[in-house]
Amino acid sequence: MAITTPHRPPAHPVYVIGGGPGGLAVAAALGARGVRAVVLEKSDAVGASWRAHYDRLRLHTTRRLSALPGLKMPRSFGRWVARADVVRYLEKYAEKHELEIVTGVEVFRIERDGAEWILHATGGRRLTGRAVVVATGYNHTPHVPDWPGRDAYEGELGHARTYRNPGPYEGKDVLVVGAGNTGAEIAADLAEGGAARVRLAIRTVPHIVRRTTAGWPAQRTGILVRRLPVALVDRMGDLMARVAVPDLSAHGLPRPATGVATRQREGAVPVQDVGLIDAVRAGKVEVVAAVEAFDGGEVLLADGTRVAPEAVIAATGYRRALEPLVGHLDVLDERGCPVVGGSRSPRQAPGLYFTGFANPISGMLRELALDAERIARRIAGTKQS
Repeated sequence: MAITTPHRPPAHPVYVIGGGPGGLAVAAALGARGVRAVVLEKSDAVGASWRAHYDRLRLHTTRRLSALPGLKMPRSFGRWVARADVVRYLEKYAEKHELEIVTGVEVFRIERDGAEWILHATGGRRLTGRAVVVATGYNHTPHVPDWPGRDAYEGELGHARTYRNPGPYEGKDVLVVGAGNTGAEIAADLAEGGAARVRLAIRTVPHIVRRTTAGWPAQRTGILVRRLPVALVDRMGDLMARVAVPDLSAHGLPRPATGVATRQREGAVPVQDVGLIDAVRAGKVEVVAAVEAFDGGEVLLADGTRVAPEAVIAATGYRRALEPLVGHLDVLDERGCPVVGGSRSPRQAPGLYFTGFANPISGMLRELALDAERIARRIAGTKQS
């Protein structure tokens, strides 16, 4: 008498939303554990955000500490990996791990259905997954403040996302707004690339650190101190800054009154110097007050002065833009960020994971790699229905 085995339908896959470093790393880590993962990417290729960054950009973290699970970055990339090489690495990563990636599919909303998740996506798709990993990225939706008079500004106004290189600004008077890493680097790039005048508008004085000090990368310091008490790290950071970074008070950049770790807890990472210090000291980048409003062809600054740049580049950050996707699930905080990340699921949403929604001083790619392994272990250890 033949013995038949009851047919069991294959388990639903884990859906990973976003084909950037975080999403690819999670998919690879799941695949290594025998869990089918499908990456859904709204653009036509992996690493869309990296493809859109400005030409000059290099990783602020070292090559050795920026690799994703299962594939080292080639030594030929150098210590500080260029943007184009990051894109090539992500393409190779997806190929090596034979990741299942569906491009051109945007997920608009996810909902819980018993023990499963329903994803509503492009083209009326209704996908069912055993778990969902949201990896849509820290820099998702460009944000430009709603400055009074902005829409009637007579000059050129754009977000840093559209900036590629200084070529279009050669010989022009340019105002860069925002002194995070992006704004600082774009200002230095413009100063070196032929802009006639470069101003950098700052609301909150940033902490500036050297990318390396005596060969020691700032990232390694960030890794070592990230578990130490905030007050101690603040004191250590102040001491290191006084040793490694010149006093730029005479140029409009005083030392910050708030400690580096305190600022990091508020969501602001230090600015790694890749030319800003020299540009400011040489007068090639002028530090000015924050932007308050626009008036015709002029920009009104917080100290009451008016400037009339030909172009304004708003390096004013991004929004996570998670509300349409998961806002109804009560899994976001008041800033629109996930209440938990990594291998932890929100209590009210088991099987839902988030990665890449913090900006740690220990390095974004390093933390994405660690998150991927943790998330994969948790999902692989969860009994399939």
